[in-house]
Amino acid sequence: MPVTGADLPHDVELLKALVLKQAAENEQLCKENRQLQEQLNLLLAKRFGPSSEKLPADQLRLFNEAERDAEEAQAELPSIIVVSHPRARPVRKPLPGALPRIEVIHDLSEAEKLCAEDGQVLVAIGEEVCEQLDIVPAQVRVLRHVRKKYACPQCHQGVKTAPLPPQPIPKSLASPGLLAHVAVVKYQDALPLYRQERILERIGVELPRATLASWMVRLGPVIQPLINLMREALLAYDILQMDETTVQVLNEPGRSAQSQSYLWVQRGGPPEHPLILYEYDPSRSQEVPKRLLDGYHGYLQIDGYEGYNAVSLQPGIKALGCWAHARRKFDEALKPQGQAPKDKPAKTGRAHQGLTYIQQLYRIEQEVNGNTAEVRYHLRQQKAKPLLDEIRCWLDAALPEIPPTSATGKALYYLHHQWERLVRYLEDGRLSIDNNRIENAIRPFVLGRKNWLFCDTVRGAKASANLYGLIETAKANGLEPYHYLRHIFTELPKANTVEQIEKLLPHNLKPNELNPLTR
Repeated sequence: MPVTGADLPHDVELLKALVLKQAAENEQLCKENRQLQEQLNLLLAKRFGPSSEKLPADQLRLFNEAERDAEEAQAELPSIIVVSHPRARPVRKPLPGALPRIEVIHDLSEAEKLCAEDGQVLVAIGEEVCEQLDIVPAQVRVLRHVRKKYACPQCHQGVKTAPLPPQPIPKSLASPGLLAHVAVVKYQDALPLYRQERILERIGVELPRATLASWMVRLGPVIQPLINLMREALLAYDILQMDETTVQVLNEPGRSAQSQSYLWVQRGGPPEHPLILYEYDPSRSQEVPKRLLDGYHGYLQIDGYEGYNAVSLQPGIKALGCWAHARRKFDEALKPQGQAPKDKPAKTGRAHQGLTYIQQLYRIEQEVNGNTAEVRYHLRQQKAKPLLDEIRCWLDAALPEIPPTSATGKALYYLHHQWERLVRYLEDGRLSIDNNRIENAIRPFVLGRKNWLFCDTVRGAKASANLYGLIETAKANGLEPYHYLRHIFTELPKANTVEQIEKLLPHNLKPNELNPLTR
């Protein structure tokens, strides 16, 4: 009901109190309205806007007075028209020389080999050659293992049979090549097993997806010795990145099918021999990283998830932050503000300035990349450290002015709370400014998850984690995944010592040692 003059109190003090109360309520409603509008704008930006976190070039210069003054000075100079130059036509790359060649000869007919002028027989003077790339769909063949048997012709005893080479899955019809193919197509190409089943049907092979799934589950323990050695090498190096993502397991004892489990990813090892490992666990608690990092000493690069706090406080571990996550916070704070109208200048608020500062740090990284660790360290001290000091002063001034519940406030306070970890990359030239490499290692799994959606059992999830780790580590070391897995599934069953297993690690093999034609 509308308020009338009769409803208002006649006491002046009561009237003032009512006005103040109403003003406070209006201010709170406006605050809530701004927050809801920010959330709406952010959702619209995520749904329909570009995913890039880069600012346009003109906005990058908003807070660089030197660049702006230089531009104004240049604007006074006469303009120069540059004549456009013709672009060079792209040159087609030659086809790989390692591919087999099949010659298709095209010749003239006997009548066409006669000269039209005097009827003489034409003489071959050369040839013109052009190449086309051809492809033959997957060919399936059957390997018949014929084991010769021998016996004594006199006593007819002591029969000997040639042994069958050790197989990755004994008494199975799957060869190492077939197992490598199914694993790579699922874990590298993100093609679910039911689609592989249909593809095999088209070429006349009936292999139920249950059989394919059983093979993948059984391969997990087969490659476990390699995974164990890779984990030892991972923890022995003093730089390690870590992140986690969700996975759903339908049949897990004591948990519903809708429960979320997690795949923990670790990336480390020397830069020339990177190692990537995946570990399944139903929990996201701080006990998981403590278990996975047991005995580790060195730098641990992580995001702002609080589950890493306990392990970060352990002696010998130095937590390292991720500037990509800080940049994402400011980008998310910028998007809810919406786009400025064309007839108005772009906004120059705290979110713009924070994002500009961070992109300046990344430009410095582009300059120092490609140098040795020692040179990178000195260049960062010269260029990045003064900028970080400037960012710290700007941050201290901005924190009291921005509400912590706003999108910009959340970005500022994330930067504030993570500051000690974020600036730690200055300590060592080997360190990275962000955790992007570990996120790139997660991406193949996330792509696969969109297709196959879930794991059926815990054994399947653990086997998938092992196979993902082996494939991604092989790729990081320059090996083709199918050739590597085919080699592993052939040679690993024969290995009886730690030394023999170590020779099969990705960084101990070269691409020319995995030639499939010799297998």
